[in-house]
Amino acid sequence: MTTVLIVDDQALQRLGFSMLLEQQSDLSVVGEAVDGAQAVRMTAELHPDVVLMDVRMPGMDGIEATRRITEAGGRSRVLVMTTFDLDEYAYAALRAGASGFLLKDALPGELLTGIRAVAAGDAVIAPGLTRKLIDTFTKHLAGRTPEQEQRLATLSRREREVLTAIASGLSGAEIAERLSIAPTTVKTHISSILTKIDARDRVQAVVFAYEAGLVRPA
Repeated sequence: MTTVLIVDDQALQRLGFSMLLEQQSDLSVVGEAVDGAQAVRMTAELHPDVVLMDVRMPGMDGIEATRRITEAGGRSRVLVMTTFDLDEYAYAALRAGASGFLLKDALPGELLTGIRAVAAGDAVIAPGLTRKLIDTFTKHLAGRTPEQEQRLATLSRREREVLTAIASGLSGAEIAERLSIAPTTVKTHISSILTKIDARDRVQAVVFAYEAGLVRPA
């Protein structure tokens, strides 16, 4: 059972999400929060698998709430939802530690797939936002920091190859085929990479790869 905390300042939006999720046999809504501050508190109390987070809310917004939740080091993963198709929001959310970003007008099936994917440790990016995100990364790149250099230095040559492939959007199976290694070996490398660069999941590894200059936008 995947547990979900819904965070949105609009009651009808919370109700809609809750009704959809409770219809699923593998998903359970464990709470609802009306702003970022309450989301942080409830996440610490309830430890949900996924926090479905609105961006624009009065008081503490979803970006700051996401940052505080991920910095707390718990197991909860954040899937950010917004009505605004703005690359800066998506970039800020991912930098804050979110594991995914979807628009509120996503189809029900897309939302359910996104929640399950985030709970499983995968990245979720709204269709159509990938190109915008890469363009935004380009604007924000400012050279590798000493900390990033130190983290990169801990990676083996093979781990750098795997991280580059992840940032290029390849799946585990595709990485295994490209590098002529077993899928289980790929998983082992990814686990080691996440530990060494202090990333929570693959999407954070991709953010690191771009910001550290290991991968450059085409």
